[in-house]
Amino acid sequence: MFAHPVLIADIGGTNSRFALASKPGADPHIVGRLQTKDFNDPESAIRTVLDALKEKPKSAIICVAGPVIDRRAHLTNASWTIDGPKLAKAFDFESGLLLNDFEAQALSLPALRPEWLKQIGEAAPAIGDGPRVILGPGTGLGIGALLTIDGRHIPVSSESCHIDFGPVGKEEEAFWPHLERVNGRVTTESVMSGPGLVRLHRARLVAKGMAMPPEDGVAIVNEALANPKSEERATINAYLRIIARFAGDIAITFMATGGVTLAGGILPRIASMIDKGAFRHAFEAKEPVDELTRRISTRLLMEPDAVLYGMAAIAAEPDRYAVDYQGRAWR
Repeated sequence: MFAHPVLIADIGGTNSRFALASKPGADPHIVGRLQTKDFNDPESAIRTVLDALKEKPKSAIICVAGPVIDRRAHLTNASWTIDGPKLAKAFDFESGLLLNDFEAQALSLPALRPEWLKQIGEAAPAIGDGPRVILGPGTGLGIGALLTIDGRHIPVSSESCHIDFGPVGKEEEAFWPHLERVNGRVTTESVMSGPGLVRLHRARLVAKGMAMPPEDGVAIVNEALANPKSEERATINAYLRIIARFAGDIAITFMATGGVTLAGGILPRIASMIDKGAFRHAFEAKEPVDELTRRISTRLLMEPDAVLYGMAAIAAEPDRYAVDYQGRAWR
């Protein structure tokens, strides 16, 4: 279905990464890491990558940070529109597939390698072929799930990054009214994304009558790492607690007895600040179903290019993945 070499791409609101899978079963070779904002459209970015290659791809599998409808997707946090058939015509691809980024992350779960993963808390054994969930904050917030039935992997995409979100406990109730609204709403993404970390820090300081210094997310993380007693570290602790409880919400939504994997661009940078006990407490506190959450494992994916390996696996053995190729593949 996917003639090799296959161009593999992960296109996000901030970064776009490209790799080439030269033959079925081969690890993808990274061929480009670009800033999305540096290009007006995906065609110009892909052309920049392909112009530098000696070996031209015959097909493509691309995941994007936005919902995919009718073989097209518009990035939620950038101006690009990715049109599969248009790309096929522009670059003479024999075939191609467009996936939501966390749909692709979910499909990549079977391809994850143990050395890429960091366990959070005690490892609970997976219960049969139970549903698996992956979620992660970056420029936005991604969520996806994976079902396995009769040896085939079935992705379940989600836009629950845009559901309304409320506080739990007195500490959150104190700063929640000060959170900046996005499109008039406080949502899971507006709180847990990279920009959400800045909103959270500002809201905490305003609630305490303090002015926020001119900090971005990187500065907040750096100060939190340098000074465990800083307000920045307190913000990171609050941020991780919120992510843990939302991960627990998603876990019980999907009955994710196969485990929860956390990914994205932010969490690996703050992995050293994760208090495993506090994280698991927030994750498990789901009475009256807390007995279920105690049996669901949580782990952190540390390899940023894992999704590229997952899409290369799809290209090599598409029949293992129950994707609607007839309705979604190009050409």
